[in-house]
Amino acid sequence: MSTQESIRLYSFPLSGHVHRVKLLLSMLDLPHEVIDVDIAGGQHKQPDFIKLNPRGQIPVIVDGDVTLHDSTAILVYLAKRYGSEQWLPADPLGAAHVQQFLSLASGEIFEGPNRVRLVKLFKQGIDYALALQKTQAVLGQLEAHLADRDFLAAAHATIADLACYTYVAHVPEGGVDLAPYVNVRSWIARVEQLPGFVPMKASPHALAA
Repeated sequence: MSTQESIRLYSFPLSGHVHRVKLLLSMLDLPHEVIDVDIAGGQHKQPDFIKLNPRGQIPVIVDGDVTLHDSTAILVYLAKRYGSEQWLPADPLGAAHVQQFLSLASGEIFEGPNRVRLVKLFKQGIDYALALQKTQAVLGQLEAHLADRDFLAAAHATIADLACYTYVAHVPEGGVDLAPYVNVRSWIARVEQLPGFVPMKASPHALAA
């Protein structure tokens, strides 16, 4: 399809998984239509949505005849189809370095920064103490990793940075103070200075540490 055809993005405004995709769509300057899904009302579990994603989760994109779910898979698809090698290097080692942080986003960041936020904002029945422990561990890892580099997987921004950014940047909404993590805060600022950056809506119920 032509990049002039609008990509449909099924969204929820406070979802970090969706925001990863919004970031790359914006940074690649791809026309797109955002369709908000009524998560509270269970729209994501209705038959029409299940046809788009059998897992009943957001985000989903529809790009011409391509329908794709899972934020990591969508980032890879958009980077490979519309982006340059900046976003997802073609060389084996560069691609592997990016994959390490995509795995971190799906693992430790999901289990830590994402979950402390879910507890504070959405009152989900999650073990907050365990999520907080995992949050502090992953923030410590990122702090050390960023001591001598500007971005996570390369000398420039990649989809690794976009995948990890949102839940880390919004972790104060989960009651975690980023003040001790100087390198992490500097990295957050660098991501926010990238051309095409768009912020995620801050929750009106955010509870800062």
